[in-house]
Amino acid sequence: MEDLVDVLVATYNTDEVYLKKQIQSILKQTYQNLHIYISDDCSTKPEIKEILKEFEKKDERIKLFFQPQNLGYNKNFEFLIKQSTAEYIVFSDHDDIWYLDKIEKSLQKLKKENVDMVYCNCRQINEKGIVIKENYFKYKNVPLINKTGKLAISRCAGIGCSQMITKEVKQKMIPFKKEVMAHDWLAGFIANEGKGISYIKEPLFDYRLHNTNVFGGRSLSQNLNRWKDKNGKTYKAFLEYRKDVIQRAYDSGIKMCLAYSTKKENQDFCKRAEKYYQKLYDTKIINLTKLKEYFKILNGKNQGKKKIREIVLFHLPIIAYLKFFIG
Repeated sequence: MEDLVDVLVATYNTDEVYLKKQIQSILKQTYQNLHIYISDDCSTKPEIKEILKEFEKKDERIKLFFQPQNLGYNKNFEFLIKQSTAEYIVFSDHDDIWYLDKIEKSLQKLKKENVDMVYCNCRQINEKGIVIKENYFKYKNVPLINKTGKLAISRCAGIGCSQMITKEVKQKMIPFKKEVMAHDWLAGFIANEGKGISYIKEPLFDYRLHNTNVFGGRSLSQNLNRWKDKNGKTYKAFLEYRKDVIQRAYDSGIKMCLAYSTKKENQDFCKRAEKYYQKLYDTKIINLTKLKEYFKILNGKNQGKKKIREIVLFHLPIIAYLKFFIG
């Protein structure tokens, strides 16, 4: 008897075409022993509910939940995680396209390596399904973690829709503490404190990028342009952008990991990182005195060009402004 895998799908006002393609790609998986839990976060588009009900009628593996009020991205996933009872869990966005063997290969890798989480590579596609990046790992400098490593604390180890986790990780995730800022980062951290993590270099799905992504895989220039359009191109606006990035994409994650950590060495690492980020907040022009801390906290395998951009952004903000913001 094959092990049961729970697929957790969070939906909210997605494009109907995207939604249909994603659910169809899940139903067609070569690995068929699935329970598919779908939680719609109070979509205002009535056609979403109708589409989901039609899929539920056609496949008994699907169980639907319609939230009476909007929970938000994280709380909706927390709700889904609480429903899961299987030994293995995968997270799903509502607008991607999975390859037929995504679950099969992920489960094989997880069992072979005897770890608590596996994450896979993907291609990035646009609204029309055209491939814009063949290798997401390379494009986004995704941390590559074998078993355990500090990058699973200071960074998110694989986007949620690329992850498979064990029941043991799930049980330690819930209920969400107030510090939770991303369920996928949390899953990676907990797996890192457990049996560890492994990754699959092969793309196993197409990750869709569009204007309404909650956490889209946008480039630095794309994010900067969105910020400038809203806040202007002054140095003050740039410093606010920099502060937002540090707080939202680094410091908040460290605070979350500290709240969940059970190992003193990881707690000490988190506290050190917190102090480092506080120094960065206080930096307005240049800060080279704490540069060595960057290499102890954020440097690691597959960081590539991201490392250079981060060092400039964190420690040489005036240069980052001239090069990235108004250049």
